[in-house]
Amino acid sequence: MDLGDLQKHIDQVMKQQNNRAIPDFEGYSPFEMHHILHYTFEPNSPIILQKLAESDFLKCPMFNMVKYYLDIVRNLGEIKLTAKGFLPTKIVHEIYSQGFIDEHQFSSGISKLYKETDSLTVNLTRLLAELAALTKKRNGKLSLTKTGEKIASNNQDLLELIFKTMTQKFSWAFYDRYEDQQLGQFGFGFSLILLSKYGTEQRINYFYSDKYFKAFPQFLESITPFYETVEKYAGNCYSIRTFERFLSFFGLIEIEKVGNGFDKKNYITKTELFDKLIKVQPHKTVSDK
Repeated sequence: MDLGDLQKHIDQVMKQQNNRAIPDFEGYSPFEMHHILHYTFEPNSPIILQKLAESDFLKCPMFNMVKYYLDIVRNLGEIKLTAKGFLPTKIVHEIYSQGFIDEHQFSSGISKLYKETDSLTVNLTRLLAELAALTKKRNGKLSLTKTGEKIASNNQDLLELIFKTMTQKFSWAFYDRYEDQQLGQFGFGFSLILLSKYGTEQRINYFYSDKYFKAFPQFLESITPFYETVEKYAGNCYSIRTFERFLSFFGLIEIEKVGNGFDKKNYITKTELFDKLIKVQPHKTVSDK
């Protein structure tokens, strides 16, 4: 065998290795996982964002919250921000009062809504619009960008932009104190695959976090729990970021909470909207490529 033939043989072996199904990756290959992680919605990824019917957009809370916010900005022309750069109280109350996403501390009467930073969802709405370049700030005033003016009336494009901004630009660690900044958000596409595959049946949140950490065990090494086991502590971080502040905000899962305090258990089920928006293709063998 000459050097040329040897190199071809090596290349073929490497291709076979990169395309072999890995059990801890739910049967996907290293090649596919690379695209799931870094090119989540690009052609070589098994994850596809599908077109929704107009009636389906009403089922996506975060989409409707951002859209309502953009409509306010468009109707007013511009909004004068507070000295610290936040939305004025009147606008904050108007957005939250639409009831798109409930925040327990307000609905239970534990606390009252006074300013933007009191509400995670209102603050997130403004941040997503900024990160998506839908709005801009100038001289203490906020207004729509040309992109915002153009895309606000196209529901599919707006949803996809918000969804990609949430997953690829906004830091999921922004609202918590867990030390690992990437846990949950890194490999969010793998979580979508897990929900697509297992989400029809109601399952406890740790079912998903256990599979996530089998695929990405390095995150268990980066966590130092103040209480509980590493697995449960990291699992709580994963659950809060992935389920409570991402998938539920987009109407893609339902969470049933059972118990309180340390005995609290969260049970996850995907919604009809999940399968309408997210399509997951199976692993492709080498011969398919």
